[in-house]
Amino acid sequence: MTAAEEKTQDVLSPEEFRQRALAIETEIAQVIVGQRELIRQTVITLLAGGNALLEGVPGLAKTTLVRTLADVIDCSFSRIQFTPDLMPADIVGTTLISEDESGHKTFRFEPGPIFANLILADEINRATPKTQSALLEAMQEHTVTVAKTIHRLESPFFVLATQNPLEMEGTYPLPEAQLDRFFFKILIPFPTAADLVEIANRTTGARMPQVRKVANAATILAMQRLARSVPIASHVLAYAARLITATHPEDKDAPAVTRQYVRYGASPRGMQALILAGKIMALLDGRYNVAFADLRQAALPALRHRVILNFEAQAEGVAPDDIVRQVVESVRAE
Repeated sequence: MTAAEEKTQDVLSPEEFRQRALAIETEIAQVIVGQRELIRQTVITLLAGGNALLEGVPGLAKTTLVRTLADVIDCSFSRIQFTPDLMPADIVGTTLISEDESGHKTFRFEPGPIFANLILADEINRATPKTQSALLEAMQEHTVTVAKTIHRLESPFFVLATQNPLEMEGTYPLPEAQLDRFFFKILIPFPTAADLVEIANRTTGARMPQVRKVANAATILAMQRLARSVPIASHVLAYAARLITATHPEDKDAPAVTRQYVRYGASPRGMQALILAGKIMALLDGRYNVAFADLRQAALPALRHRVILNFEAQAEGVAPDDIVRQVVESVRAE
């Protein structure tokens, strides 16, 4: 890449941001049939510099989604299949003893699969908590520490983890601290009959769908910087704060459903996710200011995994989505 190209990609206009993001979505849609909301929320998470947790039954193209995204933005891709016997060193890498031609032995770090731009952590809840925790530093700090040496991961860095909601035997639920590090939790619905027909047409014929590279790492980093520069009015910021506090049962203004069914509410990271997602949604809509509607639209994927329910909610079959929806309805925008 020339210096002129780097300078051009370092500063993007809001319209260029919108056109590039829509181009990324369009190319992904060449491979992923339907699932517009899944594609949009995944792109928002990438442009926010966050990580996504996908939940859906097997066979819904979760791996294909991440691999296609990596192809479209011309970034490196790595897939880690989580199993009960997976060890932290299998993810982050390990220090080996190497010997040169003269017989001199030295320690050499061999990077693990975490050293890529886009990481698919497949069935993350099948690994033990010790192995799951190996991702925490990478997801939050974009670094890996091995043998007291800190190794920085290349930017952009994006973890997309999946978990199967059906088969719970032999799985280890993610702890709240790790769930909180996911920017969005995205639920993947089963395709409609029409989408199933289109999937069959695209994947069982002689020609497979092909995508174009419409961005690169420098472009994504420039888009991330622009997203953070979008202004947000003080009253909209206050609305986001009220949404978060309304998920806490001890708050005096919390709705009745929160006080009855919620054990712990959303963390400050939940508010950060709301605001960053709102900024990106505004840019995608051609606006340079965050609206109340942007925060309401981001509430479900940003908060559903940050609201911890009590035993009564579990016994009565109340889901986190039910709580978040009622919180959004109860909090006035003013």
